[in-house]
Amino acid sequence: MADRIITGIDVGTYQIKVVIVRVPKNKGERVLPQIIGTGYAESRGLRNGYIINDTDVVRSVRSAVAQAEKAAGVEVKKAYVGMGGVGTDEITSRGEVITSRADSEITHVDLEKAMQDSEARILEHIPNRKVLHAIPLSYHVDGELVLGKPQGMRGTKLEVDSLFITTFEQHLNDLVNAIESTGIAVEDIMASSLAASFVMLTKAQKRAGCVLANIGAETVSIVVFENSTPISIKVFPIGSNDITNDIALGLKIPLEEAEKIKRGGLSSANYSKRKLDEIVAARLTDIFELIDAHLKSIKRDGLLPAGIIITGGGSGISTIQDLARGALKLPSRIATLDPGQNGKIRDASWAVSYGLCMWGTSDEEDESPLGIAKHTKNNIVQWFSQFLP
Repeated sequence: MADRIITGIDVGTYQIKVVIVRVPKNKGERVLPQIIGTGYAESRGLRNGYIINDTDVVRSVRSAVAQAEKAAGVEVKKAYVGMGGVGTDEITSRGEVITSRADSEITHVDLEKAMQDSEARILEHIPNRKVLHAIPLSYHVDGELVLGKPQGMRGTKLEVDSLFITTFEQHLNDLVNAIESTGIAVEDIMASSLAASFVMLTKAQKRAGCVLANIGAETVSIVVFENSTPISIKVFPIGSNDITNDIALGLKIPLEEAEKIKRGGLSSANYSKRKLDEIVAARLTDIFELIDAHLKSIKRDGLLPAGIIITGGGSGISTIQDLARGALKLPSRIATLDPGQNGKIRDASWAVSYGLCMWGTSDEEDESPLGIAKHTKNNIVQWFSQFLP
């Protein structure tokens, strides 16, 4: 039986990154996917994660994919795609059903109907939006909280509290259209912050409770985990480009020089180190205050034992860890990718594209909340296919 080839495409505002992995077909043995090709290209035609010029985006995607194909020696025909941008949001809901069997035993059908009822209750509140992922957070049977899944238990009424991750239909249309225009079929779409969590967080961190913050060029996306379940997702329209702009204005230097200084690649006696630190700290503090405000809104501020894990292209700023710890009153660390992938992935900015590959290799029967969320993928792809020529 031939090995599986899986591709992940992260369409970011700063760069488009593509990772191709090979999954050996070993029966009865779980084998980690091997990275066989990577490619990247400068993003053009995007702003805050959404497409403003599809021709430029198609050209950038083609360039990144061609580079990955050349390295891997394979042709990409289908891919898993990350959906980010400021249009990504969340909404919670509660659904309920009366159990269908005469003996009141709760079945998989009851769980599905409860989730469907939960989704039906939010549809009128999310015009112009499409549900990317539907994640059950907790179940109640006859008013009593159930730990785990209630399948096989007995009860008259089943209730489910759910998290729905949504995005603007127009943004979704534009993204899938751009990928399809390159001749690549979209196999699945996933919220970018969730994709990054596959490779950036350990099981222990997700179980204890943590927040993963992906600092991109124009957006900061966070996903909050508790008891191994993603309980909240948020995207803020602020990013590391704002730090570059602040440095350029504060030190009266060109943007290109400001970017190099931010990344630690340029040192000069022409500016004050203290003033630079103040400029960077001010903008990072703004970012962490937004995250803290969101954690307060979901009543998790100061209550995540595994703390904040920082990733993305903006995570390389030297003082970021200490600033996060001070602003959020939580443990903080910089996420790192496994360096054992033959050096093909160099830093955490590849987390989304690599995570999409891991998502693609995950077991279809996975009963974790993320595994259940995967089952919504066909709805997205089938829904979108009606718009294709």
